[in-house]
Amino acid sequence: MIKTEILIIDFGGQYKELIARRARELGVYSEILPHTVSPEKIREIGPSGLIFTGGPNSVYDPASPAIDPAVLKMGIPILGICYGMQLLCHMLGGDVRLAARGEYGTLQAKLDTDCPLFKGLRPQSRMLMSHRDQVTVVPEGFRAVASTRLCPVAAVADPAKKLYGVQFHPEVENSEQGIDILKNFIYGICGCEGGYTVEHYLKMQTEAVRKTVGGEKVLLGLSGGVDSSVCAALLAKAIPGQLVCVYIDHGCMRKQETEQIKKAFSGMDLDLVCVDAHERFLNALSGISDPEQKRKIIGREFVSTFEDASGKIGNPTFLAQGTIYPDVVESGTQSAVIKSHHNVGGLPANMRFKGVVEPLRFLFKDEVRKLGRLLGLPDEIVERQPFPGPGLAVRIKGALTAEKLDLLREADAIVREEIGKLKDRPDQYFAVLTDLRSVGVMGDSRTYDYTVAVRAVKTNDFMTCEFAKIPYPVLSRISKRITNEVQGVNRVVYDISGKPPATIEWE
Repeated sequence: MIKTEILIIDFGGQYKELIARRARELGVYSEILPHTVSPEKIREIGPSGLIFTGGPNSVYDPASPAIDPAVLKMGIPILGICYGMQLLCHMLGGDVRLAARGEYGTLQAKLDTDCPLFKGLRPQSRMLMSHRDQVTVVPEGFRAVASTRLCPVAAVADPAKKLYGVQFHPEVENSEQGIDILKNFIYGICGCEGGYTVEHYLKMQTEAVRKTVGGEKVLLGLSGGVDSSVCAALLAKAIPGQLVCVYIDHGCMRKQETEQIKKAFSGMDLDLVCVDAHERFLNALSGISDPEQKRKIIGREFVSTFEDASGKIGNPTFLAQGTIYPDVVESGTQSAVIKSHHNVGGLPANMRFKGVVEPLRFLFKDEVRKLGRLLGLPDEIVERQPFPGPGLAVRIKGALTAEKLDLLREADAIVREEIGKLKDRPDQYFAVLTDLRSVGVMGDSRTYDYTVAVRAVKTNDFMTCEFAKIPYPVLSRISKRITNEVQGVNRVVYDISGKPPATIEWE
């Protein structure tokens, strides 16, 4: 296993995964653990440094998350960020109070460049602030090493004990020199060795898979999404000839998706079982309008279809899954748990396997994509847009029909093609077939056709999002192409809702 050099201790901060990713971008392997982690567990891992995340609570509230005080005495360098800095000061005898005014947004900060944390940096930088509480008295041995107009203690340092804190968020792109601050902490203060790369991870996981599986067969439910596809490519490389992939086309896939999947894996040393279950799923979904009910039906049918298919291919000893690190973090545990199938409803609980193989479970999404390129997967697989498990079924409002699926497939392909040409592409973009029909004019004829909605969003974590400001000429081209090329559509609208109050999907 790769040595964990930086541990991210989570106190409920929304940027915890971003902090870990930044460390990895700097060539240092990092992992995230909850604030309940014991000193014994930290000692067992043996990290070179700890980073305390932000969080939504106030440290002076007795119910707020804290950490075992013994962790602060272990001699491991610590960097507290936002709540993490306030907690560090609070637990070591400083004072934290509600300020008269909060600071939100990117603000100018003055940095003491004599502090090791800010060594080699410009003395002034714009940093992202997001707080109302402030450190008013620093603990003994600490000194203030940064300030803003409203926050006299915007960073603290006790170099002798290698304890540091910043009120701002150096991990976000909005913070100037933020990466340099993290680099100073990780390399200058913690003395990390570095050297972590996706190539290193691939070598390590290849060896681990071979050791675990031996000469046994492995079964993987291949959805065609990025995670399961990269998982399949890795396993085909690690254990050639031992992997069986079952791909189920439930009839709600995007245009030419099944063909792309067959082509991408045709040259790999694995057995690909493709199941055409269009009719089975469409019959089960007939007359169903509620999106949650659609999900449950597709999940149920997927499990049944998967069982039927896997029963015809012998008895693989291991089950493989495309679990990635955010799935592990969100579960709140580091243990290997068989999660619900990421594509649809969940694999059968009574399936018996010797073990579960999850070679991507310590990678973030951007690392999974890098690994996919390294393994030779084509761009249409590696850069595939996020897609809900039930597919187009939940992007069609109202009852599902084969005609509606064909209509949406064509409209969605146009949206993805046109927006995909942009240099600054949104993070997710797709078409929705609404249940709204309205009067239109085509030539000299009256029409009464459907309305297609276009959705495109910018997001860092998919927990929140803003609608993407697509150039008007692009939106105009999309509208003209859909209404001209897709029979049955006479109106195109653009969704300008953020999350919250809306969600990214139209469920």
